Formats: sequence, C-alpha cells, structure tokens
Amino acid sequence: MSARTFLYILILGIIAGFSALIGTIAGGVFVFSYLRSVETTIAVETLPEPSQTVEVVTEPTQQVDINGSEISYVTSITQAVEKVGPAVVTVVGELSGRPVSGSGFVISPQGFILTNNHVVEGTTQIAVIQANGEQLPAKIVGTDVYADLAVLQAEGEFPAVVELGNSDDLKPGETVIAIGSPLGDFVNTVTVGVISATGRELDTGNGFLMENLIQTDAAINQGNSGGPLINTTGEVVGINTLVVRGNRLSNTIAEGLGFAIPISTARLVADHIIEKGYFARPQLGIRWQAITPRLARAYNLPVQWGTYISGVFPGSPAAASGITEGDIITHIGDVTLDADHTYINTLFAHEPGEEVEINLVRRGEQITVKVILGETR
Repeated sequence: MSARTFLYILILGIIAGFSALIGTIAGGVFVFSYLRSVETTIAVETLPEPSQTVEVVTEPTQQVDINGSEISYVTSITQAVEKVGPAVVTVVGELSGRPVSGSGFVISPQGFILTNNHVVEGTTQIAVIQANGEQLPAKIVGTDVYADLAVLQAEGEFPAVVELGNSDDLKPGETVIAIGSPLGDFVNTVTVGVISATGRELDTGNGFLMENLIQTDAAINQGNSGGPLINTTGEVVGINTLVVRGNRLSNTIAEGLGFAIPISTARLVADHIIEKGYFARPQLGIRWQAITPRLARAYNLPVQWGTYISGVFPGSPAAASGITEGDIITHIGDVTLDADHTYINTLFAHEPGEEVEINLVRRGEQITVKVILGETR
C-alpha cells in the first residue's frame, strides 16, 4: 500500500468516527428532549383541576377550609365554657363587718342560685354579680350545713341557666372544667383538669364526714367555692367546695387536691329547699360526743367506738323512747358506729318519721330501744 493510499484511508476513518460521535450526541439530545417533553406532559396532566384547588382560608371564627372540609379550632372545652359561663355568678356578702365572696350558678329562670353553705353562712346583705358585671340583690332561701349547700334567689334577668348532668356516671380520667371567681376578683376564671377519683370522704372536724365527694385536679382556690364543675358537653356535674393542701400528720404541701359535691346530691337538696324552704334531716334530740379508742382509754369507757349522750332535750324523740344522759349509742339500725360510720352520717341515712332500732350501752348493759325520728332543719 502506498503512502498516499494509507493517508486516504486514515482520513476516511477519522471522518467516519467524527460522524458517529456527532450522531451519538444528536441522538442523546433528541432522547433527552423527548423525555423532558414527556415528563412535562405528565406533570401538567397530574396538576389538580380547578375543582381540586387547595384553598386555605382563615375565617374570623378560626376555622380552616381544606378541600371543602371544615376543621374548627373551637374545642369542646371552649363550647362548654361559652354555654355555662353566662350562668355563673360571684356571690358577695358581709360577715362581721368584712366582705366575703364565693361563686354560684343559676339553676332556674326564677333566679334560684346554687352555692355552698359556707359561702353565705352568717352573712348579711347578700348579692350576686353576673358575668357581665351587673349586680343583683339576693336572699337566702335555705341551707344545709351537712351537705354544705345553699340556695339563693336573686331578682332580675339572667342570660342563661345551667343544665344539670348526671354525676353518678363519672369515671376517673374524664375531663372536667371549673368556673368561678377565685379571691372574688378574677371573675369567671376557667381551669381544666380531670376526675381524679369519686366516692371520696373527708372529715369535717364537726363530728361528721362529707361523703361521696368528687376529687379533681382542676385548680380550685378561695372564691371558687360554690362554682360549677362541668363536663365537656357543658353539663354541671358537681359544685366546687374545698381544696386540701396537706394533713395533720405531715408538713408536706399538696397540690391538685380539689373536691366537689356531686350534682346528684345537690339537686336533691336544692329541690327540697325550693319546695319547702329547708332540707329536712332526721334527729334524735340529744347532745353528744363521739367516742374514739383514744377517748375510751382516757375515760375507761366500755366501748372503743360509739356516741356518748351528754344530754337529752325534753320532748325529743330520744326522751320519748327512754334514752337518758350517760347512754352510749353503738348501733343505729343495722349499722355499727365506728371510724367509717359516724353518728351523724349513719343517722342521716334514715328519714324523719322513720322508726329505727338503736342499740345502747347503759351502765355496762346492752339494751335496744325503738325511736321514731324527728325532723330538723
């Protein structure tokens, strides 16, 4: 092969290789362009149609509309408070020349208001202040010191009346809301917690227990007494009455130990007071002193638990049945008096006018008498 022929072949090879390279590049560009066009087409085809446009609009009522579905930021707690709040009042009065206050709530269009007895006990010039600031004169219709309940009646118009729920169905862990006027200044303060327990008992220090109380960790402070404890549907399930900070055996300060009277109890008492002006309780007509093991040891008494009768009122049911001073009551009906069954609570399990058997210890002997219980207000 001559040099000229070799050079000619070499030039043709270079031209062929370059052409192949150009073809490859052109093909790649074509393919890339095609794929881009396909991807763009797909992207365009999967865009939402006008009917699927995502619209986010914040309304004045704090509601968000997403794809036609409304999501509300207004919670059940908010709705419950809006429902009950206008019916909650601040109760103000005067006790020994100084102002006192608590809370309450309207239970009827006639202006009947439910609160605690200890809020109004011994007070004069009772008034209630509505949530809107309007003050109305009020009077005490009746009270029950043992249940710590009072019914007031105020003159005027009320924007709302509460709905009473069923406290018998409460379960620990349920959300509850307390509304009241702590310290008398912070009107319609709302606190939220849960039902911590039901069926609690607390010693009042006055010879009887407050029974079947609702325990809650919703914050309750001085001035909250008498205010409603409500559920998330806006029904009143209890009346906030006290808070425990500690006990006699320890210096430890406790938090979140609030207690409320079940509305089932309050409804019964309130209905009787509105109908009769008082709530009837059974009575024997005696002066008495509770016997404990410590007292029994100190005075060498024949029983560890019971009720020592220090006086009998003339004409009383006790006098009519032959009960005398110095007798010791050990049983009322079928119930034995002990640490868990006080004289008052056991007696109050019966009705005025009911005949009951009472077991006594008299000068070391066991005797039984039948008593027709009287009525006290």
